[in-house]
Amino acid sequence: MEGVSVRAGAGVRSVARIVARDDRRGGTSLPVLESDGPLALRRTRATGAGARVMLVGAMSGPLGGDHFTVQGRVEEGARLSVGSAAATIALPGQAKGEARYDVRLAVADRGELHWLPEQLISAQGSDLHVTTRVELAATARLVLREEQVLGRVGEEPGRLTSRLTLRVAGQVVLDQELSCGPGAPGGWDGPAVLAGHRAVGQLIVVRPEFAAEPVTAGVLGEGASLVPLAGPAALVTAVAPDALRLRRLLDEALASLRQA
Repeated sequence: MEGVSVRAGAGVRSVARIVARDDRRGGTSLPVLESDGPLALRRTRATGAGARVMLVGAMSGPLGGDHFTVQGRVEEGARLSVGSAAATIALPGQAKGEARYDVRLAVADRGELHWLPEQLISAQGSDLHVTTRVELAATARLVLREEQVLGRVGEEPGRLTSRLTLRVAGQVVLDQELSCGPGAPGGWDGPAVLAGHRAVGQLIVVRPEFAAEPVTAGVLGEGASLVPLAGPAALVTAVAPDALRLRRLLDEALASLRQA
């Protein structure tokens, strides 16, 4: 473990790093598992040939002025699943300015990554900018879930901007941004975007076989849609009145894609 960051007036800087490697014995090792400050990484029991890691929040946040970064790399032939122990809550802080949460993921050929954190909740008065960038090799596999909840029960949301970029074999197959809450561009809560819902999420599934047999675009129940991307990938987008319903929609979508 690296040294622990201390929250100060300028905000906390915290970095977590994971490297997964094929151990050549039918399993996956974790030669790098480093974290500091509010971000703590714990290896947990896994089944099969993969490794499993939980991201545990050791402090509240991110607060205003904080900058958290999570870096994950899956090397050739390795398998890694990453989750979180609880929802992340963006909160207002004493420091001025937005908080930032950056996720940087890379998966080599024949590697597989399941990135399945719990929800991100945008509390009233917070200002958080999230960026997720994923780089996949041509034969890499990915399951990535993002879930965002605008406000805790009975409160208005904070400002939340989220950008997700996915590249496969050097080609951009998805680059999208959503901004919600006070100060966001007009229309974010209108019928063309969230339509009054307070939970929004997406699921990305990347498999090499999708290049030859793309998924078929369609509606997956009320509030969810499935579209093929310009590469071996599928994107599910969902909106729901609450986090529980959102998770159900995305779980059902993932189950249907596993059967495809």
